Amino acid sequence: MRLKRWERKECKPNSLPVLHKMHVKVGDTVKIISGREKGRTGEISKIFRHNSTVVVKDINLKTKHVKGRGEDEPGQIIKIEAPIHSSNVMLYSKEQNVASRVGHKILENGKRVRYLIKTGEIIDSAENWERVVKDKEKTEVAATAS
Repeated sequence: MRLKRWERKECKPNSLPVLHKMHVKVGDTVKIISGREKGRTGEISKIFRHNSTVVVKDINLKTKHVKGRGEDEPGQIIKIEAPIHSSNVMLYSKEQNVASRVGHKILENGKRVRYLIKTGEIIDSAENWERVVKDKEKTEVAATAS
């Protein structure tokens, strides 16, 4: 995502942007814990690490007025998903319907995974990553087709 001219971002001495570590990843199910959408759940579709914001599917919808490009194409009003700060979302367990903080642990095979502190449920699994990759490919194919 390109920043606008007027947007500032924190930079390191070598002029590279500071990318913040975040407790959520693309494909995680989260619950909104503050703001207008408080209490709703959704899946993270995009992450912006330079300003610690996330885009959640069908949450924080804003109205955008799009001007028609040519005579044949009329203007339209569309709904877009606006970013939410990562501190306003909390990981959510669909099975037990509970929001929880995230912890890290190392399994017997030496793999480092994230888990929900309240339930002990492991978030990082091979099935989740395969599902996220497939969803991303589907959206890319749909975007190129239209």
